[in-house]
Amino acid sequence: QVQLVESGGGLVQAGGSLRLSCAASGSIFGINVMGWYRQAPGKQRELVATITTTGGGINYADSVQGRFTISRDNAKNTVYLQMNSLKPEDTAVYYCYVRRSLSYWGQGTQVTVSS
Repeated sequence: QVQLVESGGGLVQAGGSLRLSCAASGSIFGINVMGWYRQAPGKQRELVATITTTGGGINYADSVQGRFTISRDNAKNTVYLQMNSLKPEDTAVYYCYVRRSLSYWGQGTQVTVSS
């Protein structure tokens, strides 16, 4: 089992910034992808960004490209999401995601962007 603890969500005005963190613990050996998804009210969960733990392969949703930056610290088993130029449409619950042989999800952290 992998446990994920997220932090960094909150309320911010449009144009502001937030940084999300997600620390993995437990059976972390073999994790090959870390990332973030989000789910807005009434919508399906969608990919925000992912990063491989080896080689640094990165993938962003078109809607966040150029505004969000994903990074990782393998020594700390932590993935980060720096979110700049936030928009009201970025409002959602953000979920940390890691993939090993199975996929694991965090409990979610609320990000609210006011206009």
